[in-house]
Amino acid sequence: MSVEESREKLQEIISESSNIVFFGGAGVSTESGIPDFRSVDGLYNQKYDYPPETILSHTFFVRYPEEFFRFYHDKMLCLDAKPNAAHEKLAELEEKGKLKAVITQNIDGLHQMAGSRRVLELHGSVHRNYCQKCGAFYDAQHMKEAEGVPRCSCGGIIKPDVVLYEESLDQKTMRDSVDCISKAEVLIIGGTSLAVYPAAGLIDYFNGKHLVVINKSSTPRDRFADLLIQGSIGEVLGAVQI
Repeated sequence: MSVEESREKLQEIISESSNIVFFGGAGVSTESGIPDFRSVDGLYNQKYDYPPETILSHTFFVRYPEEFFRFYHDKMLCLDAKPNAAHEKLAELEEKGKLKAVITQNIDGLHQMAGSRRVLELHGSVHRNYCQKCGAFYDAQHMKEAEGVPRCSCGGIIKPDVVLYEESLDQKTMRDSVDCISKAEVLIIGGTSLAVYPAAGLIDYFNGKHLVVINKSSTPRDRFADLLIQGSIGEVLGAVQI
């Protein structure tokens, strides 16, 4: 199937459906300038005193908070990033009643910034931060401006509401995601290599009509897709007419 035929097929699938769920990963955000952990130029291929997967673990956060927050401040708080065509089209699809939910592995809040309301954040968000001692809330700008280890007025360390390695995903978010996927007529997977579990395992709950995969590289689900488009998620979704 040619690129043009693939895009026409996607247009047809979206036009005929009013129960679409989108499942996305880092590739959705890289087009907004946010680095991907696993791409060739991503954080996993850069050099630090410790590998990113070690720094972004619960154990490291507890033992070496200064080093954790130095990395977090420099690499995770991309507050100048703006939504791209993929974020905007998904928000438009929701507004038109076609898209029921965005399920994302990203923590940047760009889907909400674009106008999406039903966003299930599997790995949390940099925009929510809580004091570990008293529970007080702090926004991402506060974390960006804080020096060293951010502390609450009560003296407690402020922890980002981001799921670190060794931590469990929020069970309500997982249940809601399973519910949305299991009821969807169309599941669009975009911008993810489907390498991170348990998030990637959610795809198993889809029993609908059309599985669409849009990604620049291959994924373990390509052979199960009714429609496979290898390309830019922003370009592909941005071209959809509603």
